[in-house]
Amino acid sequence: MDGRSALAPIADKVERGERLTRDDALALFHSNDLLTIGRLADLANRRRNGDRVCFAANQHINPTNVCVLRNTCVFCSFARMPQEDGAYTRSLDEVFAEADAARDNPTREFHIVGGLHPKLRLAYYVDMFRGLKARHPDVHIKALTAVEIAHLARIEQLSVTDVLIALQDAGVTSLPGGGAEVFSPAARATIADKKLTGEEWLAVHRAAHRLGLPSNCTMLYGHVETMADRVDHLLALRALQDETGGFLTYIPLAYHPDHNELGEALGRTGTATSGFDDLKNIAVGRLVLDNIPHVKTHWPMVTPFISQVALTFGCDDLEGTVVFERVYHEAGAGTPMWLSYDQIVGLIRGAGKEPVERDSLYQTVRTFEDWVPGQRSARPEGPEGPTFAIAHRRRAQARGGRKLPVLSGVVDGAE
Repeated sequence: MDGRSALAPIADKVERGERLTRDDALALFHSNDLLTIGRLADLANRRRNGDRVCFAANQHINPTNVCVLRNTCVFCSFARMPQEDGAYTRSLDEVFAEADAARDNPTREFHIVGGLHPKLRLAYYVDMFRGLKARHPDVHIKALTAVEIAHLARIEQLSVTDVLIALQDAGVTSLPGGGAEVFSPAARATIADKKLTGEEWLAVHRAAHRLGLPSNCTMLYGHVETMADRVDHLLALRALQDETGGFLTYIPLAYHPDHNELGEALGRTGTATSGFDDLKNIAVGRLVLDNIPHVKTHWPMVTPFISQVALTFGCDDLEGTVVFERVYHEAGAGTPMWLSYDQIVGLIRGAGKEPVERDSLYQTVRTFEDWVPGQRSARPEGPEGPTFAIAHRRRAQARGGRKLPVLSGVVDGAE
C-alpha cells in the first residue's frame, strides 16, 4: 500500500493483535499517513465491536458554573466567579424542572457536571441525585468529574472513597471523564494548584473502580501539550485499565479557544484543532488503548460530520442526543445543542454502520432494524426558555489585566 512503509511494523503488530509501545504511539502521532492509521484503527475496532455504533438518549445538566478555579484555570470558558455576569447556581427544583424539559425524548441518561462551587456541599448533590432517581427511576445518572469529587472531599473533609460511596448510594451509576488536561506537564503549568495532578485524577477513578463504579476517561488535546504528552497520557490510562478494568470508554476532547484566557494568549479563535487531528486522536486512542472497550467521538466539539467520519477511524460511540451542551458552546462551539434520534440514526447508517441505543453501562436498549424516520422529533436548537441560554464571558483577560501563567517557552514548545 502506497505510503504505508513507515508504519509497516506497527501495522504488522496491529494485524497480529499485539500491544503497541510508547515509540509506536509516538510514530502514529507524528505520521501524516492518516488513512493507514484510520484503517488500522478500524480493524482494531471491528475486532472488538463489529459494525455496531452506540449512542445514548442523554441529557446534559450543569447545575452551576460558579468555580473556585475561575481566575487560575485558563483553559475554561464555562466558569464564573459568584458575582460575575452570567454566574448561576440552580436550585434543586430548577434542576428537576430542567430534567423534565427533555420528556419529549426517551431520556435514559443524565450527564451531570459543573463548576467547583465554594459553598455547595455534598448534601446538595446527594439530594439532587435522589430527587432525579425518584422522578426518573429508569434514567441512569452519570455524574461528577474526578476534579469535582476531589473538591467535595476537600470541603467536606472526607476521603474520596467516602464521597464516592455517598454518590453511589444516591443513585450515580458511572462517572464521566473530564479534567484530564492535567496529565500534560505544559498544561499543568497553566492551571491552578487546586486542580488535580494526573496522579490524583487517576486515584479518584481507581477508588471508583474499586467500589464497582465504572467511569469514562478523556484527554483534552490541541492546547499546549506535546505529542509525547499525549502518548504518556494514553499510557497512564491504559495502565490503570490493566489494573482495574473500570473504564468503559475513552473520549478525546478537542480544546476550544474562544472566551478563555489561553486562547487569547495563543492568539487562537474558532476551532483550535483540525479535522485531521481530530480523526488522528480517535484512531490512535483506539490503537493504544487496547484494553478499553469503547472509543467515543464527542460531536458537540468536533461537529457531527467529523464524528460520522470517525466511525470508520476506530470509533464505535457517537455520544448521544445531548439535549443542551453548555461547556463547549461557552467556548465557541458552533454545533447544534442537540441531535434527534433521526439525525443520529441517519449519521450512523450513512457511515455504513449499525445504530444501537445503549444505556450508561453500554447495555443495549434497542436496535433499529424497523426504525421509521419521524417517530421522534426534536427542535434542533434545543429546549426553549431562559434556563437554556448561552451568555459568553466578556473578554477573558479584561479582568484586572492579570498576567497569564503561560510562559512563552511553554507555548512555543507545544506541538
